[in-house]
Amino acid sequence: MNKMVVVSGPSCVGKRPLFNALRRFYPDLAGRFKQLVLFNDRTPRPGEEEGVDYFFRSRGIIEALRDRDGYVVADVRGDLQALEIAQIQQIMDTGRFPFLEGSPFVPGKLREFGLFERFPTLSVFLSPLSQEEILYLKDPERGVDLNKFITDVQRHKLLHRTQRQKGHISLRELENIEKRCASALLEMRTAWQFDHVIPLYDGEEHENWDAFYYPIGSARKALLAFAALLQDEVTADVEHWTADLIP
Repeated sequence: MNKMVVVSGPSCVGKRPLFNALRRFYPDLAGRFKQLVLFNDRTPRPGEEEGVDYFFRSRGIIEALRDRDGYVVADVRGDLQALEIAQIQQIMDTGRFPFLEGSPFVPGKLREFGLFERFPTLSVFLSPLSQEEILYLKDPERGVDLNKFITDVQRHKLLHRTQRQKGHISLRELENIEKRCASALLEMRTAWQFDHVIPLYDGEEHENWDAFYYPIGSARKALLAFAALLQDEVTADVEHWTADLIP
């Protein structure tokens, strides 16, 4: 049976390197995917291609899609993104799996419009913290501000990624980083709506993905867990969250 595969999580959590590792080490599984290409009003990052990573359009053009049937439009950390729903069926008609990778905001719109029921879907959320860590940190005895803690974790990842990609971090990029890390807690509150949650500590640009022949550490565990889910198997590294986990 064809199914749509959705991989989501906060910015820089490691969505892209996870799929790149899947293509490298599980080519037969990855070969069944075809990426759903979103519209995006931001400028391309280094290495991104028009029509492959996104359709890069002006904000006005994407805003106008709100009034057109067959599109879902979502505000994503200050950017505007949209998906043409017809892409899903077009890919399924070829016998491949539509693959959506990104923030939880577009999947939230798909869920809101009943598209997860219309199209068989496997949804996976990648979290920078495990369920056990969240329970530990939010215990009143710890005295930890969970929002600040998650923001700090994501800020560290985003600063590392931007520095690796560009070397110098501009004021505009710092402002963008702050938007993204401030959004992390809000996004993690949606994780319980996904079929599965995989903790992933090795974010984008982390050396554990490709510094050695095979991913190691958290990158390896996440890869094995994700590959197993695609084969209808659930490993011990996969979690299922409840709505009250993150207040």
